[in-house]
Amino acid sequence: MSDNIILVENEEQNDRIDKVISMQNSEWSRSQVQQWIKEGHVTVNGQRVKSNYKSTPGDKIEISLPEPELLDVVPEEMNLEIFYEDADVLVVNKPKGMVVHPAPGHYTGTLVNGLMAHCTDLSGINGVLRPGIVHRIDKDTSGLLMVAKNDMAHESLVQQLVDKTVTRKYKAIVHGTIPHDQGTIDAPIGRDKRDRQSMTVTDENSKEAVTHFNVLEKLKDFTYIECQLETGRTHQIRVHMKYIGYPLAGDPKYGPKKTLDIGGQALHAGILGFIHPRTKEYLEFEAPLPSEFEELLDKLKI
Repeated sequence: MSDNIILVENEEQNDRIDKVISMQNSEWSRSQVQQWIKEGHVTVNGQRVKSNYKSTPGDKIEISLPEPELLDVVPEEMNLEIFYEDADVLVVNKPKGMVVHPAPGHYTGTLVNGLMAHCTDLSGINGVLRPGIVHRIDKDTSGLLMVAKNDMAHESLVQQLVDKTVTRKYKAIVHGTIPHDQGTIDAPIGRDKRDRQSMTVTDENSKEAVTHFNVLEKLKDFTYIECQLETGRTHQIRVHMKYIGYPLAGDPKYGPKKTLDIGGQALHAGILGFIHPRTKEYLEFEAPLPSEFEELLDKLKI
């Protein structure tokens, strides 16, 4: 347990207490401070308060921070392909076939297991020592993911996703020949009532979903495309391309029964761009196509 004492200054009069505290340390996000207040780790003049308490000059704020809990995940040494790393964020190129989060049936060998072994400077996300995965890609999709190392970075990256300012571009191979060069799919996605493990385009209990695509090359019976996400719904590209009649090649869930036997959908998260939470600099990274994806493209060109 570590203690911090803050004395409220004149210029902070009538400011909310959560704002006053979060302004003291760039690592303390406002949502994390609100959680500390709720859990009783914060007192003002010896009394517990709520997050909307309005401060008065001379108020003595005491913060007793709990030590970050250890995530119940076994760190595993892995040969991770790290594209960028500093004290706040990390960008990793996830290989096809790797699960991102531990879950029933996948408690080891996940990206989080590898990151727990790789990262020695995690300061905790919501009080737990863990890498902050702010967006996911499916097990059989390869490509770039951004990871937060602390609350400040986590809150910033999540907000950028909400604000739709993160650049996320994917390469994909789909069944059929798309006749036009580009398009936008604006169709809400929700859980499929007939199959709770799948998503579908629906107006019921759904969320807005927008995918832009460009045709890169027309192949024999297939089309090579680039998709840019405006939103980030579960299985979004896979669902949207099926919806317009061009399902992803190799997709076991949303593709046709007669598809390519390539061990999962031909989808690669190749370009990722975001504003660095601390420096405010725009960073963009590009991961080349995996060799098996390149080989598949070459075969389909013949």
